[in-house]
Amino acid sequence: MRIVDGHCDALTKLFQNDRLDFHADETELDVCFPKLKRAGVKVQCFAMYLSESITNPSFDHILQMVDIFYRRLLNHPEMMFIRTAADWRALEQSQKIGAILTLEGLDILAGNMTYLRILHHLGVRSMGLTWNYANWAADGVMEPRNGGFTKKGLRMLKEIESMGIIVDVSHLSVAGFWELVDIYKKPFVATHSNAKSLCPHPRNLSDEQIKAIIACKGLMGITFVPYFLENSMTDVPISSILRHIDHVGSLGGESHVGFGSDFDGIEHWVKDLRHTGQYGNIIDALCKNYTESQVEAFLYGNWRNFMLANLPQ
Repeated sequence: MRIVDGHCDALTKLFQNDRLDFHADETELDVCFPKLKRAGVKVQCFAMYLSESITNPSFDHILQMVDIFYRRLLNHPEMMFIRTAADWRALEQSQKIGAILTLEGLDILAGNMTYLRILHHLGVRSMGLTWNYANWAADGVMEPRNGGFTKKGLRMLKEIESMGIIVDVSHLSVAGFWELVDIYKKPFVATHSNAKSLCPHPRNLSDEQIKAIIACKGLMGITFVPYFLENSMTDVPISSILRHIDHVGSLGGESHVGFGSDFDGIEHWVKDLRHTGQYGNIIDALCKNYTESQVEAFLYGNWRNFMLANLPQ
């Protein structure tokens, strides 16, 4: 079966370590070409995230990550850059693996619309508005004051909307989430978040937030972070992932749920799900609990439908 994964941090690891080879079966990479191929991943979203450990982060660092994406990922003959719905349709007629470039956190844009336009021209098609804490645009979900958007943030949000870049609300504060719901006119996603009613981590979404994503025809990527699935970092079984899928489905979201692993952005893993190459273990569990059409939708179809409707045509 084909798979779409809505979020990974392999680019961050490649940025931090020049020795890593995306085309080799690297033990240090949860996501690399051999693992994607082995699992049957058809489209992988690659996030650009600048770690807090970087001294004096700048837009130049993001350009370096874009360069890594082009030079060290897309140079493989079986990788294909997805920027439009037409690209996605063309991908389906090939044996290649699609790659979508995304940004995690607007921090580095510093309110500069020129930077935003440059990233759009370079092919960035989805943007997370914050990481866990506050930036110039909005508060993150771990920011104690739980504020919403700044005036500059609202201006850039309007520009993002007009450009057709997909908004990702994973990491956004609760206040920011509801402010966005009130003013944003297009569908949006939470690429790597789970259900707070099953696991009360601040990064997870309440039932009301999940319903808002469903209502706007958005999509929610169930993530494999163990402590977003259960209140534990170890021995979390794959069945916990299915519990969160079931919960979103119970809220009317069966057609609005997929996966966003957060591979390469985590240091703890679900049991029997250590890297992308082990996606088959999820497929086995899904096939025991759902119909073939449901499994296809969770793995691929729901993300496909969303992307074909919201990527530039």
